[in-house]
Amino acid sequence: MKTIRFGIIGCGLMGREFASAAARWMHLTDTKARPEIIGVCDKNEALMGWFTTHLPSVTQTTTDFRDLLANPEIDAIYCAVPHVLHADIYPQIVAAGKHLLGEKPFGMDRAQNEAIDAAIAARPDVLVRCSSEMPYFPGAQKVIDFVRSGAVGNVLEVEAAFLHSSDINPDKVINWKRDVNVNGAYGCMGDLGMHVCHVPLRLGWRPDRVHASLVKQITQRPDGKGGMAPCETWDNATITGNVPSENGNFPLVLKTWRIAPGESNTWSLRVLGMNGSAFFTTKSPRQWQFMQYEAGGRQTWQVEDLGYQSLFGSITGGIFEFGFADAIQQMWAAFVDELAGGDAGGFHCATPSEARAHHNILTAALASGTSGQVVPVDYAR
Repeated sequence: MKTIRFGIIGCGLMGREFASAAARWMHLTDTKARPEIIGVCDKNEALMGWFTTHLPSVTQTTTDFRDLLANPEIDAIYCAVPHVLHADIYPQIVAAGKHLLGEKPFGMDRAQNEAIDAAIAARPDVLVRCSSEMPYFPGAQKVIDFVRSGAVGNVLEVEAAFLHSSDINPDKVINWKRDVNVNGAYGCMGDLGMHVCHVPLRLGWRPDRVHASLVKQITQRPDGKGGMAPCETWDNATITGNVPSENGNFPLVLKTWRIAPGESNTWSLRVLGMNGSAFFTTKSPRQWQFMQYEAGGRQTWQVEDLGYQSLFGSITGGIFEFGFADAIQQMWAAFVDELAGGDAGGFHCATPSEARAHHNILTAALASGTSGQVVPVDYAR
């Protein structure tokens, strides 16, 4: 089996998730290649100790990401750093000839995303993808396959949502996602937008105009030093877009909420159509719901238990449940499969063009949310 050697830039939560997925690659069956993490980088040296303790393959640690890029033994990079650093680091990774799986949103704003795109265009030999793991849940794949089969018919409405609840606590210490200079003016849309845009964009549903309702409920939080700091970014965003269709336009509703009472980390996708409808939520990870309708017939939702049905085969028995760590590993399997010349199991990771389109949507949504107007989405770049 081919080995693809990785470096990690950013040794926080998601860096550790990738390391865990790579360490248990034996969980997967019939893969063309496997990842091996040989280098890690973080400004906080203490974070790298976890990697050197748990991964004997790591031979390089550094606080300067350029050291990883200069290492000829490294084939690809996973980069998980705050949004403000994307436009600086991502182009350097690509220019160095390293394949890249980068965290969303691929730039803090549209201008930064354009700079990243320019670097990608200059190196067509480098594979670049954007992290988005939730569509790899089996139930999500069932909804996607249902739509692709034509079972939906004329679409009535699509809703995609990613909901958190932890920020409902006003005493939660502030983090960088509340700093507009680090997170960007998109606020919650920047960090969660690719999660809700990935599948609609993959299925060809591009809104031509949007209206956004943006909510800033908590204006300041504890700074962790005994004082208070301003919360500069949006808590919640509900975007309603109009998707052109030859069979009649339909609304696309995108929800990115950090204050969603009772929700822990819920991703959902609902597609309603004249002939069929489908729904999946990570709150019920082993199930999906669907309805198939004929004129004059009954309208009955069906619920199917899926168990463990992954895009890339695994040793887990089909009776068991699929979870977040599995979705992360499936996403990585798709990326590694592409690097090895495969088709990513028929569902590749989010592409730079999809990241670009989602920036166009979020740019229009931000303008709409601050003006109160319906704003056209400009895809002309």
